[in-house]
Amino acid sequence: MIGLVDINAFYCSAETLFKPWLRDRPIVVASSNDGAVVSRNDQAKELGVVMSQPVFELREMIERKGLIVFSSNYELYQSLSNRFMAILTELAPVAHGYSIDEAFCILDGVPDPEAWARHAQSEILRRIGLPVGIGIGPTATLSKLASWAAKKFKARTGCVLDLSDPARQEKLLRYAKASDVWGIGPRLSERLSSELGVQTAWQLASADPKALRRQYNVNVERTARELLGIRCVAFDVDAAKRQTIICSRSFGTRITSLPILKEAVAGFVTNAAQKLRSQGSFANCIQVFARTSPFASGLQYGASRIISLPFPTHDTRDLLQVALAGLVDLYRDGPEYAKAGIVLSQFEQRVGMTNDLFAPPPRKNSDALMAVVDLINAKQGRGTVRLGRDTNVGQWKMRRDHLSPAYTTSWHALPNVRC
Repeated sequence: MIGLVDINAFYCSAETLFKPWLRDRPIVVASSNDGAVVSRNDQAKELGVVMSQPVFELREMIERKGLIVFSSNYELYQSLSNRFMAILTELAPVAHGYSIDEAFCILDGVPDPEAWARHAQSEILRRIGLPVGIGIGPTATLSKLASWAAKKFKARTGCVLDLSDPARQEKLLRYAKASDVWGIGPRLSERLSSELGVQTAWQLASADPKALRRQYNVNVERTARELLGIRCVAFDVDAAKRQTIICSRSFGTRITSLPILKEAVAGFVTNAAQKLRSQGSFANCIQVFARTSPFASGLQYGASRIISLPFPTHDTRDLLQVALAGLVDLYRDGPEYAKAGIVLSQFEQRVGMTNDLFAPPPRKNSDALMAVVDLINAKQGRGTVRLGRDTNVGQWKMRRDHLSPAYTTSWHALPNVRC
């Protein structure tokens, strides 16, 4: 069996973890620059708040109905996610992180999967204070559907649903819409309905898988087979490694100066390089881009540069040098830049990597230096040690007017308890 463990309204739950008196209040978390809703709790849903709704449309709810808005606190969320995964790694025979708030747990050999799920649920709540829903099924797709149903009928299920029983599987498949199935989006569900008359998950599971593959794609075929209990989704540890790393951001205010734009790109390179090293990869290619807002009335401009690196590297200094050269080449005076970013790609692993005889030699002691930098930043807080170009301040920083403290990643933001 496979269990899908999902933190309930993760961003909102993380915000109320250190403000428990707000748990019964309607809460939303906004995206970068406080633009749109990316998380909402049940009380906010009851008010009619929808995902991706612009925050400025919520002013009346904020003023009259007590809706509370938080800015995205990515450092806090990642820290809690790491603790969540650490607990699952301890409790489950095998755990695979799927997203920041979800993980698949392989429960083959566990005598009572539902009892395991109840225990895992209580342990996560006890140790890090986060409520989770757990769906259990013979395949990843069925476990995702079980997780969806566990939360939808939380009063009945206690946010845990086990689909070990085939009769229970069929009952849920007949109830759920095709659009509720993992991997079947709104557009695809409309096509399935209009072209094949498939409206429910049961009808999708009953459809001819080969016909689904011919008319749509292999992923739809695999989804239908997974709904029948046939495992088609493989969990490969190496596949979890990213093949590209993107670090970009919309700016809090428009940028019209190359030096400030360089500071922003330096910050992006620093973050991307750390992620690259964390998975033991070396990049062969870097892309840098910058553009104005498509909604602005002024001069429109956008450009990018793709540069091959002279040798595979994960040294922040090498990556920054190339990225800034590309930025200088694409930069134009006049436009008001609203967003920039970098993309690392064409990764290699150290094992099996062959150096180019004619390439310039890598920096001496690069690996040791970067390891020390990462270790210090992990212990003392992100950005404690960084390159001089990466100022970590400036008008390019995203707007977060409702940001909560970094409770778990900064000594200065530790919550105080008075007795």
